[in-house]
Amino acid sequence: MMVPNLVLCLLVGVLFASGVYLLLARSIVRALMGLLLLGNGANILFLVASGPAGRAPIVGASDVTDMSDPLPQAMVLTAIVISLGMTAFVLALAHRSWQLSHHDVMEDDPEDYRITIKAERNDMSDSDFSQAEPRSEPTDFEGDPGSTG
Repeated sequence: MMVPNLVLCLLVGVLFASGVYLLLARSIVRALMGLLLLGNGANILFLVASGPAGRAPIVGASDVTDMSDPLPQAMVLTAIVISLGMTAFVLALAHRSWQLSHHDVMEDDPEDYRITIKAERNDMSDSDFSQAEPRSEPTDFEGDPGSTG
């Protein structure tokens, strides 16, 4: 029977909560810190869920029941590589934002604002399915445009 470490479980919860809070910020650097905290929380969660520590998983070196499971460790290594790639990408975004506007706060896009206003009014006149343009495919969903039946 496996009994997880309560301190590590609480640490995972605090890292996830802090990461989500920071990820929802408008600042790119805060969002990056949130991504890093979420990644570290997921890594600790993998290690907590993997069970107790054991001997190295080398066949013949020890009894099979005393060996640790290598899969969670491999998943943590993969998550570290993915976190490194995401960190590099978000740092590049933050650097470009600083070059263009001298701050790292994400501004509202005017097009997003226009779409939000239209969605609130339920006005889809500028949508992709505008009636001003003739459509070549059937509109009653009877079949594919290229089907013969």
